[in-house]
Amino acid sequence: MAESSNSAASGGTGGSAKPKAVPKPQNPVFRMMGLPHINFKLPSRNWMIFWTITGSFTGAIMYDRREKRLAQQKWCDLVAHITEEPLPVEQMRRKLTIYLAAPPGDSLRVARDHFKEYIKPILTAASLDYTIVEGRREGDVRASTAEMIRKLRRKAGEPSSVAEEPSVESAVLETRERIGIQDEPGPKGDMVIGRHAWKEYIRGLHEGWLGPLDPPVEVSLPEVVPAPVEASTPESIDEAMKDIATGDKPSETPVSSEDEKKTDEKEKEKEKPTGPPNAYIYPAEYPSASLPPTLPVSFDNSVPVEFPHILGFLNTPIRIYRFLNQRYVADSIGREVAGLVLAANERSYRDESFSLDSELSGASIDSTPSPNDLANELSRGKYEQQTVLENEEKEWHKSVHKADDTGRERVLVDDMVLDPRIASRMKLALLSPEDEARSQRIAKHEEYILGKERPASVPFWKQLWIKYGNGEDEETIRRKPIYGNIDGEDGV
Repeated sequence: MAESSNSAASGGTGGSAKPKAVPKPQNPVFRMMGLPHINFKLPSRNWMIFWTITGSFTGAIMYDRREKRLAQQKWCDLVAHITEEPLPVEQMRRKLTIYLAAPPGDSLRVARDHFKEYIKPILTAASLDYTIVEGRREGDVRASTAEMIRKLRRKAGEPSSVAEEPSVESAVLETRERIGIQDEPGPKGDMVIGRHAWKEYIRGLHEGWLGPLDPPVEVSLPEVVPAPVEASTPESIDEAMKDIATGDKPSETPVSSEDEKKTDEKEKEKEKPTGPPNAYIYPAEYPSASLPPTLPVSFDNSVPVEFPHILGFLNTPIRIYRFLNQRYVADSIGREVAGLVLAANERSYRDESFSLDSELSGASIDSTPSPNDLANELSRGKYEQQTVLENEEKEWHKSVHKADDTGRERVLVDDMVLDPRIASRMKLALLSPEDEARSQRIAKHEEYILGKERPASVPFWKQLWIKYGNGEDEETIRRKPIYGNIDGEDGV
């Protein structure tokens, strides 16, 4: 009876549970081939979430990098015809000046990577030469820009007591002039990357053209150095007293060579400059400064290039969004760089300030207002140069805005001050409407580089075979030399 009750109980409980599904037998053909038996089924909920997030993020990155590459290729094709233009032997390629500076709170490497990633491909496609002016600290770009302008003024014949030091650059320029090599005729330009470098560039432009050629004389009071007090021990005091009693001079302690080396190293460290050189002129002195006779009617074209850069852990969502939308930055920067490279269209910077042109048009200035009042009015002027890339200042690191008690000039924190005589001579390079329309046709594959036809599209599998296999593209095969029967293998 007990056995029958147990069996009934087990049968009752077992009847409610569903039997396990029998796995589908493997195909005998696959079994004989030695292939494993894999039961295909949908992944679990957790795996579905993981693969969805990972796949979406990977797809967003791949799409953004593809569109970024196409945008850069569009602007490279727009300026690539400059490479085919003939250049005489006695001329050098047109040269641009690139201004780089370390972003606030970060190193110079970030600015270099930004230049190599977005700007350098377009300059390389156009085969243009460029000079890079770098600044590792605040004020380096300002000092370098001002010194370059002062050298131009000295070379133009303005009197100065500063003797030019020989350098490799000056030796190369003298050799080219002696041989008869000249620069390519055409507009040059300055490209400034980031708001922080733009403020220093404007500051150096004013300092170079409005400031003096000779460095200002620094008046410093003589320092009173107290005599060193040496610690003495009772033994040394007794020996000195004995020497005095016997009439001998106290013996001097010998100084070791290691101590001399340490003192020399400390003196060298004190002699090293702790920052960029001081400015030759300050914004409060702009109204009272006279224009140099070598001041040109208009300066070379300048283009401020955006440099989105933000730090901080709490700004991670913004950084991720920018990481997934680099195509917009590449297209915007490519348009500005192409406008400077082609140099087909330019305009003056807008001036919406009050009419100070009549008052500050020359060296004659009304003597009633003080220089400080005029400088304050200039800083409140609404020049376009003051508002360029202004939104980047909100993303600078908080260490830039901290108060500094050293008394040194803060170019990044102070307001940008422009003199109307300098601001009116600045030009902004733009992309002409014809080039803008041609870039759109290039993006739609309706047009290609000027004077060339677009090559036929290569299938994806063939691109992989050429890149990773042993295949060769048609252009390489066309340029490959064809040799005849050199060894006489055909019996001829």
